[in-house]
Amino acid sequence: MPLTSKPSNDPTISTKHQSTNTYPRPFMPSSKRLSTLALFAAIMASPLYAQAALPAAIQAALGRADLTAADISIVITPVGDKNASRLPAPIQIVNSSEITNSDKHSDDHINKQNTPVYQSPLLTIEKQTIQKHEQQLHAYTDDPYTYQSLKNTPSILPDDTSTSANNGSSNEGSDVAINAAPTNATPTKNTSIKISFSPLINHQADIPRTPASTMKLVPSFIALDTLGADFVWHTRVYHSGIIIGDRLYGDLIIQGSGDPKMTHERLQQLLYRVQAAGIRHIDGNIIIDSAVFDHVSKDPAAFDNAPLRPYNASPDGFLVNFSTIGIKSYPLDNGQASLDYTPKLADYQLPTTISTRTASCGQARYSLAPQWQPNQLTLNNNLPDSCGEHVFYVAYPDAKNFAARVIAAKWQALGNTLSGKVISQETPYRATKNSKSTQGLAALSMSPLPLVSYPSLTLTQQIYDINHFSNNVMTEQVVLSIGAYNQSAMVNSTTKASSVEAVDNKTMSKQTSSLYQFGKPAATDYPAALQTINQWWESHLNTPPPYLTNGSGLCRDCTITAANLSELLTYAYSHPSFDAYVNSLGVAGVSGTIAAHGERLPESDAIGRAWIKTGTLNNVTSMAGYVKGLSGQDYVVVGLINTEQALNATTARPVLDVVLDWTAQQ
Repeated sequence: MPLTSKPSNDPTISTKHQSTNTYPRPFMPSSKRLSTLALFAAIMASPLYAQAALPAAIQAALGRADLTAADISIVITPVGDKNASRLPAPIQIVNSSEITNSDKHSDDHINKQNTPVYQSPLLTIEKQTIQKHEQQLHAYTDDPYTYQSLKNTPSILPDDTSTSANNGSSNEGSDVAINAAPTNATPTKNTSIKISFSPLINHQADIPRTPASTMKLVPSFIALDTLGADFVWHTRVYHSGIIIGDRLYGDLIIQGSGDPKMTHERLQQLLYRVQAAGIRHIDGNIIIDSAVFDHVSKDPAAFDNAPLRPYNASPDGFLVNFSTIGIKSYPLDNGQASLDYTPKLADYQLPTTISTRTASCGQARYSLAPQWQPNQLTLNNNLPDSCGEHVFYVAYPDAKNFAARVIAAKWQALGNTLSGKVISQETPYRATKNSKSTQGLAALSMSPLPLVSYPSLTLTQQIYDINHFSNNVMTEQVVLSIGAYNQSAMVNSTTKASSVEAVDNKTMSKQTSSLYQFGKPAATDYPAALQTINQWWESHLNTPPPYLTNGSGLCRDCTITAANLSELLTYAYSHPSFDAYVNSLGVAGVSGTIAAHGERLPESDAIGRAWIKTGTLNNVTSMAGYVKGLSGQDYVVVGLINTEQALNATTARPVLDVVLDWTAQQ
């Protein structure tokens, strides 16, 4: 099915289609179970005269930001039953002196609208703990989200509420989801679902807007629905030739799976398993087969001319460490600092010391001015002395070359040898094998079974990084994997692969004795993956699909409506994998990209009660997720701000903070 045509995202055009329908009170829950189509029809039939201005608090926030109601789309919709909430337990943020006092969410507390507060389980975290955590992160690295994503740092949340991304365990049956009652099967477009409410606010919901990173909510949920929360990528290692003793006479073949989080530590574990399987010396090459993704490399400078930033890294069928190197500085006493690199790169010169200068520590491009040369890294600025012990993250421009250099360095570091080279290619091993040039034992066919099959972290663990730390390249890996691991695509790929291989009878006869292609995902590219997402949307939801050119939101031509996101989040609320989805989101005032909400709005009722994905680009500020109201009712909340004014997050983000606060008061 072809992709939808690109909708306009011109704000001057969008303002002509304002819809200011608001609903000051939710409808009473219906005892009937209505179809999704019936709900859609009911909303379309709502009286057009039921229009009202946005709540005064939101109007005032827009005024302070020098914005108008035309610049923002908002949808706030009650979901579920407040006596059977599916959201995690709220988190209470207290000052040290208040720990023994009654908290502001206790039974006798009255909120800003003088409505009794619903009693629910609470977790307590000291405000200074959150502040100290954030200060240490920002002091230690210029890129805290890449750091946390790569290092698997412990969550700020207590151990019994941390997601499986940090503790490796499932959330099913835990106290995180209160009275959760997953259905037995994933709902489809024709499945009856419980419909109880209409939106509290439905303001310009159908205007396509640039979403920034809130777009990540789309592929991360569709992946959970199509692949499953426990889905893992398997990186398989084969060999040609024969193993005698601990020596391989042939090639070692690493078949990339599209694993979004093959960190350098996990790559070392993979190579150690090869060593443990009996290979320490290779008389041949190490071949990286990254054919699972077809021509997905991009120009890292194309989006914002910042090719060194890890958020601009390209996806790849065998992505290693986000194609990113960490540069750690250690101050010395002689006006210099020593530098250490993680991971190491084989046959590439990396400076080990750098002179210091008096200056403020900033991003790598200002503090170091790094430049990747063909065979060496050049640092064109002296390091600011205020950096001290600090980690900078710098993206390497070529994912395949980076993976090859890291593998070569780690294979050698394990005490192993390699007579040939590490070769990274985007074609299957046998498609490029020239048997005429291969002599002796190395000419023997490839192993029928993989020597090593190395599983990735689960999808649940990976989408935690995607949504909590807004990891762009991991999102792209998941988007492409939705296409690659889609069952119908895999069947079509098998048929296609068979027809191609039939051209070479010799290759085909050898292939039948090997499981190299067995269970292999379809080779996919962006158009195919995005079409799969589009088809899922049309099969499960009623709003017109969003327009995606990638899935991370790092794009100016991508558009989505507030109605799109609201419908997706509402659908997800009743899904069996909802725990994994909601726990991947940042918690307002506590963690993730929404952690600073409490600093911007210290008295917000949304602190600890909102699970949010944010998005930020120049002239774009957005957020979407879930809020637990003080009444006990759960809400889906979406806010998208686009404007051509000189706007940044510092100006516009407080408007969305007020939207969250207002929602939490309900």
